[in-house]
Amino acid sequence: MNNWFNKNGIHLAIIAFFVVITFAYFSPVLQGKAPQQGDVLQAKAMQKEIMDVKEKDGKGPLWTNQMFGGMPAYQIWVQYPLNITTYGIDVIKGVFPDPVGTVVLYLLGAYLLFCVLRINPWLAAAGAIAFAFTSYNFIIIAAGHSNKALAIGFFAPILAAIILTLRGRYLVGGSLLALFMALEIRSNHIQMTYYLFIALFILGCIELYHAVKAKQLAGFGKSVAYIVAGIFLSVLVNAGTLWTTYEYGKETIRGKSNLTTDKAEPANGLDKAYAYQWSQGVGESFTFLIPNLYGGASGGQLDPNGKFIKILQDGTVSNAIAPIYGQETEKALNAIAQNAGSNYWGDKPGTSGPYYFGAIICFLFVFGLFIVKHRWKWWILGSSVLLLFLSFGQNFPLISDLFFDYLPGYNKFRAVESILAVVGLLVPLLAILAVKEAQDGKYDQKYLVQRLTWSAGITGGFALLIAVAPTAFFSFTNATQTQLTGWLNQITQNNTSLTARILDAVKADRVSLARTDALRSLVFIAIGFGLTWAFITKKMNMQLAFGLLALFVLIDLWQVDRRYLNNQNFVSKSDLNNHYQPRDVDNFISADKDPNFRVFDLSLGDPFKSAETSYFHKTVGGFHSARLKRFQELVDNQMTKSINQDVLDMLNTKYIITQDPQNGSYKMQRNATAAGNAWFVQSVQFARNADEEMKAISSFDAKKEAIVDESFKNSIDTKRLGTGQEGFIKLTNYNPDHLTYEYSTAKDAIAVFSEIYYNKGWKMYIDGVEKPYFRADYVLRAAQLEAGNHKLEFIFHPTSYYAGEKISLAGSILLLAGLGFGFYSEEKKKKKAIKA
Repeated sequence: MNNWFNKNGIHLAIIAFFVVITFAYFSPVLQGKAPQQGDVLQAKAMQKEIMDVKEKDGKGPLWTNQMFGGMPAYQIWVQYPLNITTYGIDVIKGVFPDPVGTVVLYLLGAYLLFCVLRINPWLAAAGAIAFAFTSYNFIIIAAGHSNKALAIGFFAPILAAIILTLRGRYLVGGSLLALFMALEIRSNHIQMTYYLFIALFILGCIELYHAVKAKQLAGFGKSVAYIVAGIFLSVLVNAGTLWTTYEYGKETIRGKSNLTTDKAEPANGLDKAYAYQWSQGVGESFTFLIPNLYGGASGGQLDPNGKFIKILQDGTVSNAIAPIYGQETEKALNAIAQNAGSNYWGDKPGTSGPYYFGAIICFLFVFGLFIVKHRWKWWILGSSVLLLFLSFGQNFPLISDLFFDYLPGYNKFRAVESILAVVGLLVPLLAILAVKEAQDGKYDQKYLVQRLTWSAGITGGFALLIAVAPTAFFSFTNATQTQLTGWLNQITQNNTSLTARILDAVKADRVSLARTDALRSLVFIAIGFGLTWAFITKKMNMQLAFGLLALFVLIDLWQVDRRYLNNQNFVSKSDLNNHYQPRDVDNFISADKDPNFRVFDLSLGDPFKSAETSYFHKTVGGFHSARLKRFQELVDNQMTKSINQDVLDMLNTKYIITQDPQNGSYKMQRNATAAGNAWFVQSVQFARNADEEMKAISSFDAKKEAIVDESFKNSIDTKRLGTGQEGFIKLTNYNPDHLTYEYSTAKDAIAVFSEIYYNKGWKMYIDGVEKPYFRADYVLRAAQLEAGNHKLEFIFHPTSYYAGEKISLAGSILLLAGLGFGFYSEEKKKKKAIKA
C-alpha cells in the first residue's frame, strides 16, 4: 500500500489541488448556495409535471402535457434505470455540489489524457487547467447548459482511451473507450458528440495514412476493431436513449417538413438561418487571445467611468434633449444607455461571453506549430482550422453550407459556433505537446529559443498592435450601426452632431476595453515566454517551471472566467426553490379541478419562447428546442400572424392570460368555446395532404367537424357512423402517459381528443382490446368508436424505450465484464513483466 501511495502520490496531490481550486472558485457552494442558471430554471418549469408524477408514483412519465399541448419527455427528463451510465452521471452530479462536479470532471478527464500522453504530471496539470478553465466551459455552466458541459467533460478521456488502443493496449483501451463514450452519449447532448466525431474521423484518416506508409496496417486494423467494438458497446449501453432520440428526432423541428406550400420551410432538418443564427464572427476568433476585443458579453454596459457614461451624466446629452422631452428626459437617457451603450459589438444576436483559450496557451500553441514533429500536429491544426471555418456559419458559408447540405445529421444542430468547444481541447493539447517536445531534449537549445521568440513575437506582436492601434484592424461597430444611427437621430430629432458624439464615445470605450485586454494578454505572453525560456535554458528547475506555468495559466483564465461566472451568479437554494411564484391568475386557474385543460399565456411576450407558465399549468406555449414539427407548423400558420380561436378551442384552451400594458396587471379570460378533453363530431372532411389540412383548420368548427388526411380513410367506416349527439365521452382518470375515458353512443361515432397525435408509442384500448386511431385537425388524435358503453384508454408505451432499456441492460453487463477483463489482463501483463 505504501508503495502504491509513493508511486501515485504526485497524482493524488494534483487531484487534491484540482478539488481545492474548484471549491475556491465556487466558494458560495460552501455556504449552501447554488448557481442561478437560466436554462436550469426553464428546465425546472418544463419538468414540473414529470417530477410531480415521479414523486407520487416513484417513476416519471414518458409523456408530458405541460408544453406545446403535449410532447414526449425524452429530451426533458426521463429515467433510464437499466443503463449503468445513468448511475455514473448521478455520481458525477452527486459527489460534489453543482457545478463543482462538472469542473472536476473537466480537470480529471483532461489530466488523464495528458498522463496517457506521458507528460510530466505538473505540465499535465497545466494542460488540464487550460482545457477546464477555457471561458466557454464556464459560460455554459453559467447559462445552465448542464448536459452540454458534461458531454464536453468526456472529450478528453475518450481521446485518452483511443490513444491507449492505438498503442496496442487493446482490452483496457477498448473497454475504457466503451465506458467514456457511453457516459458521453448518456450526457444526452448529441450535438457535442457529433462535433467530437468530426475531429476523431480526421484523426482516424491521419492514423490510417501513416499505418499504410509504415506498412503497419495489421496493427492499425486491430486497434480500429477494438475502437469500433468499444463504440458499438457504448451504443448498446445507451440503446434506450439513442433509439428514442432517433425516433423522436424525425418528428421534431429537425425532421422532415409536412407542408409544401411554405417554400422557406426546409424539406428536412433545421432551417439554415435558424441553425446559423449563432455563428462565430470571423474577426471574433481573435478573442481566443484577447478576450475583450469584441467587448465581452452582450447586454453588459460600458465602463461607468468611460466617455459614454460621462456624456450621459455631465449634461452633454440631457441638456440637448431636455427641450424635446421635458420631464421624460430621464426616460430618454435610459433608452439611449440601453440601446447604444452595449460593450459587445459583434454580430451575434446575443452572447454570454467570448471564446478565450488563454494568452499563454495561444502563445504555446504557436510554439507547437513550429517545433512539434509528431503527426498529431497536423491532426490538431487541420481539425482546428476546419472546425473554426464551420463555426463561422453564415459568416463564411462556403464550407459550412457543404456540411449543412451534404453531411448526414449536420443540419439537425443549431448554434454552430459551439463546435469551438472541440477546438478548446485541441489548442491546449498542442500547446502542452510543444512544452513536452522542448523538455524531451530532441532539439538544440538555440533552435528552441529562436522558435520560442518567434512565437512570442507573433502572439505578443498582435497583442501589442491592438494595444497601440486597434482601429487600424477593427471597426468596433457592428452591422446594426446604421439602424442605431437612425434611431439616435430620431430620438434626438436629427441632432446629427449629438448622435456622432454618442457613437464616438461608445466606440472609444470599446477601444479602451480592447486595449486593456491586449496589454493584459501581452503580460501573460511575456510570463509564459519567461517560464518556458527559463526551463529550456536550464535557468529554472523544470518542476518549478511547470508548476508556475500551471499557476499562471490558472490565473489568466480564472480572471476572465470570473467576468461571466462569479459569486453573483449564486443564490440561496431556498431562493431557487421559490423562484416560481404564482400570480393571482395562476391561483385562480389552479383552483379548477378539471384534470386536463390548457392555458395560453400572452403576458410573457412570445408564449412559445418561455416555459415559465408551464410550471403552473398545462400550456399551449412553452419553450424547447426539440418540439414536435407538426405543432411548430401549427404555431407558424395559425398563431403567429394572428391567433386562430378555432385552433385554441380544439386544443382545449380553457384560459387565456394577458397583461394590461398600462398598469402591468394580469388578466385572465375564460374561453367558453374550448372543446373539452374529447368530443363527438357530426362530420368528417377529408384533406388530400398536409397543406389542405392546414388550410381547412384555418376556419372550422372543431366541435362539429374533423379535418382528416385522406391517408386515414381506411380507418373510418362512413356507412356505420352516427353523429354521437345523443351520447357522451368524458375523461375519468388522468396520468400524462395513461388517459382513461368513458363513453356511450347508440351508433358508431367519430371522437376527437384534445391530445397531440404521436403514433410512436401511443396505443388506444377499448375495454382492454387494442384498437386503431388516427390523426385529425392536423395535430390531434381521433378514432371511430363502436356503439355502446365502453371504457377507452390511451397508453403511451413506446417500444423504443422499453425494448431499448432491455438492450441497455445487456450492454451494461457487457461493459462491466469488459472493464473487469481489461484491467485483469493489464494487471496480469504487469506481473509477468515484473517476473521477467
